[in-house]
Amino acid sequence: MKIAERGNPAMRSWLDRQGLRLDAKPYLSGAFATRRLLERLTVEKVPLNEVTTGYAGGIYNGPQFRRVYLTDPDHSVPFVGSKDMLVADLSSLPRLRKTDAESPSLHYLRLKPGMTLISCSGFNAGRRAYVRPDMDGYWSSQDVLKVVPDPNKIGAGYLYAFLASRFGEALVKGTVYGSAVKHIEPHHIEGLPVPRFDEAVEKEIHELMEGAAALRAASQRGLSDATRDLFETAGLEDLLDLRWHEQGRDLGFAPTGLDATTLRALNFQPRAQKIMRRLEKVEHVTLGKVCAGGQLSRGLRFPRVDGEPGDTYSYRLVGQRQAFWLRPEGRWISKAYTSEEVLAEDETVLVASQGTLGDNEVYGRALLVTGAWRSFAFSEHFLRVRPRLADFSGAYLFAFLRSEPAFRMLRSMSAGGKQQDIHEELRKTLPVPVLTKVDRERIAKTVREAYRQRDDADRKEDQALAALEEAVAQRTGPLSG
Repeated sequence: MKIAERGNPAMRSWLDRQGLRLDAKPYLSGAFATRRLLERLTVEKVPLNEVTTGYAGGIYNGPQFRRVYLTDPDHSVPFVGSKDMLVADLSSLPRLRKTDAESPSLHYLRLKPGMTLISCSGFNAGRRAYVRPDMDGYWSSQDVLKVVPDPNKIGAGYLYAFLASRFGEALVKGTVYGSAVKHIEPHHIEGLPVPRFDEAVEKEIHELMEGAAALRAASQRGLSDATRDLFETAGLEDLLDLRWHEQGRDLGFAPTGLDATTLRALNFQPRAQKIMRRLEKVEHVTLGKVCAGGQLSRGLRFPRVDGEPGDTYSYRLVGQRQAFWLRPEGRWISKAYTSEEVLAEDETVLVASQGTLGDNEVYGRALLVTGAWRSFAFSEHFLRVRPRLADFSGAYLFAFLRSEPAFRMLRSMSAGGKQQDIHEELRKTLPVPVLTKVDRERIAKTVREAYRQRDDADRKEDQALAALEEAVAQRTGPLSG
């Protein structure tokens, strides 16, 4: 008999209970230890499929289908994939053709608030996300499992809290199968045991999760409102609906006034130059002048020495991809071997500055570091934008840099071969609308409130998970033979 871990020896009976799976994943992933712990709970446990409802019993993914993407909001719907379901800002999602989405074969892939999403294919298989109010009417891909709670049997927030907890994580990831491409199918999770606690306990957890979802929706709305306010106040309303891909390809153009700065055709892209000229028609200042005396450069390169997760002597390291997630899951590195320069000052704008030019890549996208995120360490792949011009805050600058026009301008300033970077000199020339001091303060206030709501949402989620942990601990019986 092989010992998987102390107090949890591998048993022959495990094979039967796992459908005679002979790969190590379900036995060494913590799933069996979690099942044993849940068996000791003195409360009722019910199979997951007994508290779900809807299409295919309430646990389903979808068929593979040909994806046709459009940009016109009147003829398309936001489309969520297995990676997109983890991001915080959903404003740059690809859009699926509406006639396809609403067809009989795909209409049931529409998302509704309260659903739990589980990525079921690829490297991220097993990750979970909660459908927020602002995601109502979005569609999801076949690579995302939908778990639809029955409101007459269980609270949606409580069910998600269980699936998102360490207990649910171990159980869900224990069902993953495959080698190069990981998979989870609906029938793999339909029997997962869901503990049922007192009504008051489940209600508290549900309301905390619902509160977190509402705050995240409000945060997203606030950031979008701040960007719209900036462009409308500057008289640039026409740039809000950019329709980049409807303007035709950049072919056969002849730039003039070239110098030694750059000879790359992409840097003279007519569509981007049109945005530049439009921005220059309003009162503006260049990004280089805004950041003079501050910072407009890439981050520090540093060695990565692993540290203990959650330890006071470690930083959580956040890279380009996870920086745009709701909750980053980056590795932990030792503070003893890492300069404090890997942190970011309050209201520093970070722009993902290395990558490729695919529309769904994060390269060129911006985020703001404030609140709880100031404790994270950020990789050197971010362009750090820290203003020092009087009365120009990072929050105001972020409202501009997160916009589609700024994103397209930064993309047009790319340098490099396969991996792009943002040209060191060209980025200084980006025009930033000035507005009045009162206008800038109003827009910055909206951004700051949105990030406070995001931090509050994280705290509510943490409180919900802590309440679940406490409920499990209080109702766990002794280990049976």
